[in-house]
Amino acid sequence: MSNSKIKADLILLLAAAIWGFAFVAQRMGMDYVGPFTYNGVRFSLGLLVLLPLLYNKLRKGKKLLNTGSSMERRKILIGSALTGLLLFAGVALQQLGLQTTTAGKAGFLTELYVVFVPVIGLFFGQRSNLFIWAGMLISVAGLYLLCITTGFNLGTGDSLVLMCSFVFTFHVLFIGWLSPRMDSILLAVIQFSITAVLNLVVAFSIEAVSLAKVFQAWLPIAYGGILSVGVAYTLQIIAQKTAHPAYVSIILGLEAVFAVIGGMMLLGETMTMRMVGGCLLMLAGTVLVQLKGKST
Repeated sequence: MSNSKIKADLILLLAAAIWGFAFVAQRMGMDYVGPFTYNGVRFSLGLLVLLPLLYNKLRKGKKLLNTGSSMERRKILIGSALTGLLLFAGVALQQLGLQTTTAGKAGFLTELYVVFVPVIGLFFGQRSNLFIWAGMLISVAGLYLLCITTGFNLGTGDSLVLMCSFVFTFHVLFIGWLSPRMDSILLAVIQFSITAVLNLVVAFSIEAVSLAKVFQAWLPIAYGGILSVGVAYTLQIIAQKTAHPAYVSIILGLEAVFAVIGGMMLLGETMTMRMVGGCLLMLAGTVLVQLKGKST
């Protein structure tokens, strides 16, 4: 395995860890503010983190689009805008769903894009070998053991998070297409700008936005904005320059494992043997893809 592939995998693993712990921050944040307010402020904060980096690239005259064709540039910018719309829809559905479903169920349903990405990717001409499919199925089995500890039923919140998973599927695929064609920071800035603006528009339309409440939620918002948005989403874009979307989704599926760890560390939650088994299956699925999925 090349050094660039190993680096991409480690970057994705770091993003998964940040997003896993972000489930705790997202639930804590809504103790003070509405879901659209939380998302609007945290994506605005993430945008502020990246703007100086983009300005530095522009000041140095670095090339931001990897093409000289005006038609190709137009396609890239339109694709970037669509990726921003997908990100807005995905995080909105997830945040709304978290109001009425458990973190465990939300984690499992969100990470079902582990299944959806290689399936939908077939329609985009992306090939997946048997090891990727095997790793995907093992990871999903692990997700089920980890997150679904009682009878499974689909409520309103669960349905919203399931729709979020479909949206994130196309988000991963779009980023896989865009990442090699444009600068990572530019793509992140475009996405975050659209997501922040749309969330804030909805928040001021239907929620009671209070600056005092925002300040009360400063810690979960800061984590969600600086790390979950500013750092993790950018890491995803950087890693997908060299990583196949199918095993990107499998590595990012480890987010649910880190969510459980975060719950244990910060919320005093406990881990059963069933959950330990789920974590081990997810790890096995990821390792299978890393050892075999890239060599065929």
